[in-house]
Amino acid sequence: MQTEENRKIACKINIEGRVQGVGFRYSAIKAARRYNVTGWVRNEYDGSVTVFCEGDREQVDEFIKWCYKGPPSAHIVNVDVNRTAYTGKYTQFSVAY
Repeated sequence: MQTEENRKIACKINIEGRVQGVGFRYSAIKAARRYNVTGWVRNEYDGSVTVFCEGDREQVDEFIKWCYKGPPSAHIVNVDVNRTAYTGKYTQFSVAY
């Protein structure tokens, strides 16, 4: 039997492609709220977007699936997902600078 803590996971995700200038960060906030995950999203200098998210395993997995599509005007060419330890540090999902 899994405890509630065992169901919690965290991921750092790097998304490459046409992901800046297409509303990716704000769409990610909406998706994170829909899937009830917390963390942050930020643009990187190399043109990619990085996301840190955490929450229940099922919701995080659904949010990761969304990251492979992004908003309608994005064109995703690569998604790198790295699972990390759940921190419980975040209470919401926001844009990081």
